[in-house]
Amino acid sequence: MLTLAVIIPVFNEENTLQESYNRLNEIDDIITQIIIVDDYSTDSSRKIINEIVNQNTKVTVLENPRNLGKGAALMKAQESITTEFVVVHDADLEYFPRDLRNMYEIIKQNNIDLVIGSRFLKDNKKIIYYRTYYANKFLSKIFSFIYKKKVTDVATCYKMMRASYFKNVKLQEKGFSIEVELLAKYFNRNTQFLEYPINYAARTYEEGKKIKILDGFKYLLSMVKHKN
Repeated sequence: MLTLAVIIPVFNEENTLQESYNRLNEIDDIITQIIIVDDYSTDSSRKIINEIVNQNTKVTVLENPRNLGKGAALMKAQESITTEFVVVHDADLEYFPRDLRNMYEIIKQNNIDLVIGSRFLKDNKKIIYYRTYYANKFLSKIFSFIYKKKVTDVATCYKMMRASYFKNVKLQEKGFSIEVELLAKYFNRNTQFLEYPINYAARTYEEGKKIKILDGFKYLLSMVKHKN
């Protein structure tokens, strides 16, 4: 059985964190380790995290000394991973962990180091912000051109990868551009990967969505910066 770690970066997710964890708990049989990184939440997220820790001995909690961003939260978790594979699960309710089970099976069956969960290979009908939808598609096409790999969803959270790569890669992006950097540095030295169509339910800024238009430009910069 392959061992799998799930990293959950958290920043002020009191309204969704418990339900997000409950969804993850539905695939507990394939999860060896859960690392929750609290990126200096100022709401009741920490209280919820403490309750989760009391429920599950697989959970480890790390904290950033101030709000540093998603990338910094993932870097914080690098040294704590003890498994063969790792994936990130956001603490909102946009992603569905049942898809991780299928990605896990793909890795087992194909002996591959990276499976990307693509939101654009499935008909996810709920599109709230069309500018974000088309921006993500555009960014994926640009990334595919630069790295000569057809990647349909470069910004997806669900990237299940070999932990030896994730633990040892030197990461720099502290914000959302970490999504691009992880793939860029992988494709600088590796070629094999598969994509899997995943479910996705977008949320609004009122519901807590954090990514901004500026992050799109940072994605583009990251694509160029990390190309060898």
